[in-house]
Amino acid sequence: MRNRWLIALAAIGIHISIGSVYAWSVLTKPMMAAMDAGLREITWVFSIAILFLGMSAGFLGSFVEKIGPRKSGLLAAAFFGTGMLGTALAVSLQSLPLLYLFYGCVGGIGLGLGYITPVSTLVKYFPRHRGFATGLAIMGFGFAALLAGPLMQHLSAAYGLAGTFLIMGLAYMALMAASALYLKAPAPAQSHHQVRQFRHGLTAGEAMKTWQFTALWWIFFVNITCGIGLLAVASPMAQEVAGLDAAQAASMVGIIGLLNGAGRILWSSISDFLGRPATYVLFFIIELLAFGLLAGTGQPVMFQALIFLIITCYGGGFSCMPAYISDLFGTRQLSAIHGRILTAWGLAGIAGPTIIAAFRESGNGYGSTLYFFAGCFALNLLVALLLRARGQSASGQELLPAQEHA
Repeated sequence: MRNRWLIALAAIGIHISIGSVYAWSVLTKPMMAAMDAGLREITWVFSIAILFLGMSAGFLGSFVEKIGPRKSGLLAAAFFGTGMLGTALAVSLQSLPLLYLFYGCVGGIGLGLGYITPVSTLVKYFPRHRGFATGLAIMGFGFAALLAGPLMQHLSAAYGLAGTFLIMGLAYMALMAASALYLKAPAPAQSHHQVRQFRHGLTAGEAMKTWQFTALWWIFFVNITCGIGLLAVASPMAQEVAGLDAAQAASMVGIIGLLNGAGRILWSSISDFLGRPATYVLFFIIELLAFGLLAGTGQPVMFQALIFLIITCYGGGFSCMPAYISDLFGTRQLSAIHGRILTAWGLAGIAGPTIIAAFRESGNGYGSTLYFFAGCFALNLLVALLLRARGQSASGQELLPAQEHA
């Protein structure tokens, strides 16, 4: 019998490894110099990685359910580690195609497999606190940049970019493999309640035919699109709109990383008490107001406070989603259904920066973009209210007909 807290630690080990992708911006300028490439070419590496994260999670979710958490975790370690090692080769050869292939495609597949692998297992060890359980793992993804960013800077100064990816690739592969080897589904259910809890629910195919799935996909897509769009311009916007200098803007970005991780465990724990439908309604009320206020303020303290508030909701939207899925559809194929929802992340990783660029190139300021995002959250709020009112019964089991006959 596995210790559930060590299972949680193993999940964090995987997520804190793959979450290093959020530190990509730390190496953007050194990578531009090393590859003799422009900002657009280097930024596409990150976008491709997020795209393949979402697509691999979506298309391989059922495969992960079939082979189990240990094998899928080892597979994630192999793909992500190979992606990092291949990136070292690409830098050495100054090859952009190899960089796109290894960090973007191969590494992105490792990201997708690693993201969904521990979640279904962890939820089953904490059946009464699903939000807290998923928040623990996904918190690691959010906090990873705080560790990986300074580490990458130190290693690149000491060993160069190729050496950095070589060292970190081997280290992450070892950590992910060790974590995966401890992952194991709970012991076979011993009670009628446990059988109902773990073995029943909708399949991924059945879930995708419901309007609730489409609604969850949409609110996830909008939350990430707007969040990533804000993250993409946080530093320059802070300097241009709020008058922060470069050092102050860098400090703000560091705090954003901290709150991105902290918001994941905070909001997912809160959702265990408020319920997921009410929590998402609260998210979108806060983000609607915060984006609207942000568009009209240039006061530094207020500007930063609003961004920090938005980022906690952005992180919380990630960590509460697996628990929301399990509330609606059960845990029978949680990884597969979660993977389908994560395709929204892959598309949002492209949509967010593209929307920002389109507004900027059309001559509109940041204010127009922020008001547009506020409008998106007004629509999200309506969808979240519909989910709260009609998405599930009071017991949260309306969509689980198999449980009624268990």
